[in-house]
Amino acid sequence: MSNETPPPSPRERFYRRERRSVPAARAFARETLADWGVRGRADDVVLCVSELATNALLHGVPPGRGFLLRLGLLPCGEGVRVEVHDSGDGVPAVPLADPDGSDEGGRGLLLVSELADKWGVTEREPGKVVWFECGDPAD
Repeated sequence: MSNETPPPSPRERFYRRERRSVPAARAFARETLADWGVRGRADDVVLCVSELATNALLHGVPPGRGFLLRLGLLPCGEGVRVEVHDSGDGVPAVPLADPDGSDEGGRGLLLVSELADKWGVTEREPGKVVWFECGDPAD
């Protein structure tokens, strides 16, 4: 038998397809991380949540629907896993470099790919789950 305390249960919240959902998702992520005592990399996690929530609203959520944000701690305090579930079609990808820097869009997944230790897309019916992990969230 182990004396280790199991990690807290994942937390999730559903957001409608509306502009205020992105700041609400950021606030939920920051509050959850604080409740769990996660300080190291919290800013990276919240920024990635913001980018994936924005992408879900712009590209992944059909009218009249929404997205689910789920946060969980990885086993043994190894980090944080975040998932954004939406019902839209398509598989997001990091855009190719814009040589003249004029493209204002498409930077969200680039930021996630740089800040997160791992990220990916998992199919679901309907839609997809875009997820990322940030390791070692301890100070």
